[in-house]
Amino acid sequence: MNRYGYIKVAAAVPAVKVADCDFNAGRIVEMMRRAAERGVRVVAFPELSVTAYTCGDLFLQSQLLDAAAAAIERIAEASRTIPVAAIVGAPLRYGTAIYNCAVAVAGGRCLGVVPKSYVPNYAEFYEARWFASGRGIEGRQIRLGGCDVPFGTDAAFTVDGVVCGMEICEDLWVPVPPSSHLATAGAEVIFNLSASPEVIGKHDYLTSLIRQQSARTTSAYVYVSSGFGESSTDLVFAGNGMVAENGTMMAECDRFSTEERMAVADIDAEFLRSERLRRNTYTGTSATVLRTADAALPEPAACPFDRKVNPMPFVPRDRDDRHSRCEEIFAIQSLGLAQRLAHTHCRCAVVGISGGLDSALALLVTVRAFDRLGLDRKGIIGVTMPGFGTTGRTYRNAVTLVRESGATLREISIADACRQHFNDIGLPQEDRSVTYENAQARERTQILMDVANMYGGMVVGTGDLSELALGWATYNGDHMSMYGVNGSVPKTLVRHMVEWAAAVEPNEALRHALEDVAATPVSPELLPADESGNIAQKTEDIVGPYELHDFFLYNFVRQGFGPAKILFLAMHAFEGRYDRATVIKWLRIFFRRFFAQQFKRSALPDGPKVGSVSLSPRGDWRMPSDASAAEWLRECDALQ
Repeated sequence: MNRYGYIKVAAAVPAVKVADCDFNAGRIVEMMRRAAERGVRVVAFPELSVTAYTCGDLFLQSQLLDAAAAAIERIAEASRTIPVAAIVGAPLRYGTAIYNCAVAVAGGRCLGVVPKSYVPNYAEFYEARWFASGRGIEGRQIRLGGCDVPFGTDAAFTVDGVVCGMEICEDLWVPVPPSSHLATAGAEVIFNLSASPEVIGKHDYLTSLIRQQSARTTSAYVYVSSGFGESSTDLVFAGNGMVAENGTMMAECDRFSTEERMAVADIDAEFLRSERLRRNTYTGTSATVLRTADAALPEPAACPFDRKVNPMPFVPRDRDDRHSRCEEIFAIQSLGLAQRLAHTHCRCAVVGISGGLDSALALLVTVRAFDRLGLDRKGIIGVTMPGFGTTGRTYRNAVTLVRESGATLREISIADACRQHFNDIGLPQEDRSVTYENAQARERTQILMDVANMYGGMVVGTGDLSELALGWATYNGDHMSMYGVNGSVPKTLVRHMVEWAAAVEPNEALRHALEDVAATPVSPELLPADESGNIAQKTEDIVGPYELHDFFLYNFVRQGFGPAKILFLAMHAFEGRYDRATVIKWLRIFFRRFFAQQFKRSALPDGPKVGSVSLSPRGDWRMPSDASAAEWLRECDALQ
């Protein structure tokens, strides 16, 4: 895990007693030990966790302030033998004022102290009664534990090369949080020490705020707030612990528990850096210059990987989210096609219908586009073109899809035309080479183009993103169309979209056909069927499982990872389903094909982008067709 840019962080909610610094320090130290045993490198505790948040006017008592300073020294000393950096909350005197502070400790010393910038004094909050604002304080030093420690909103620290920044509670709720400046100044993980009480509806807003701030700052955001043991005189503190990364919630604590607990997550610092580099609008424009102290922790030991890796990154896990995603993608596809039809004044669209996933989705999109424009569905010409490998199952589904959707069906066999073509070019009839296959694909494309010319229409392309990545398309055959509606939809998602379309389809015959299409093995059907009339040529037996290739594609193009890290993630995502040798085999094929087949993507028809990964040469992916794959293949070979 540690080789691939991950850092394990935790949000810890300890037991607390109001104004009992000795007890609170003891619980903090104990949870530091527990965090270190789990391999955590940085653990954060709630706002004012050394004293408790609800001390009221006791914050003005020297006895409490002295006890808090002594507790910080105790925690720092304990960190000498506990291999973890900890961030605790404490009230500290500086000059003639008291500040609500976040204190980072590691290796037996204090690394830095950040005072709270925004001190709330409204509703149930009246912190200004005790604390001064830390806004504008930079470049200062505070005496703590007999040492001068960086003090100010510019204080930060590093662990394993990862830059960590700190802010406190209300700082997150203001229009421009300090974390925005910290992130643009280089902080990659932001820790927020909070004591936010619970009221109805607040938690949902807080969760969205944390996710949004992590996305806005392209950072990891670790949030922890006070829990059981705080005074409940007027308020209840539920003990939130949350870790978000670039808009995704990675880990959460249970709320309203009387037990101590931690939210632990592995943050992908490599991805955050890659994402910041990719987005040219993410620039270091902050006036803040961070003062960073190195935590200098011992080398991390091997530890469990506390991160769930989605084996299907293009497909939401939750059923409702998945259906919502499918509906939105369908709307994007159909609106894009509607615009192209309107612009070209086309009232006719030609779709090659094979009875497979891609052509089924393309037909459904075309139907929706015609409905949007108020056009007669009879203007959609669904052409089924039986050939040498067509099976009865796919043929029946193709015919049903066209008829039941209200489109116009045309059946044009390619068998005789291909046999004549084989004779013309001198290809033996028994030949089953790539020429045999590609001639069929190009014959079908010629038919579609010529039918479109006959009716003054356009050919709607069916090829998907996964096929483009692997180059699994015949150049100037099924590779070509006048508008490719599926060009940025990966195969794993196409299947779910067809299943979703079946689930919402009121026409029983059409629904059954869509369900059977979704259950049919993926095949170009260019080789003759077997003796039982079943599909003999299964794509995934040749190029590999699409679920693996889509996983590779996402992590290579979207995340920017190399083969070694992709393999590491794949072994977690597909644990128990593929062994290491199998994953490496298909990973090598992915990189070899991805580079070799760029020339097809360089001549890609127009089509709508629907997600964060697209291979359009006019938009998201620009690569020379003669780029070398040697560097990536060498790393694949080293993984054997």
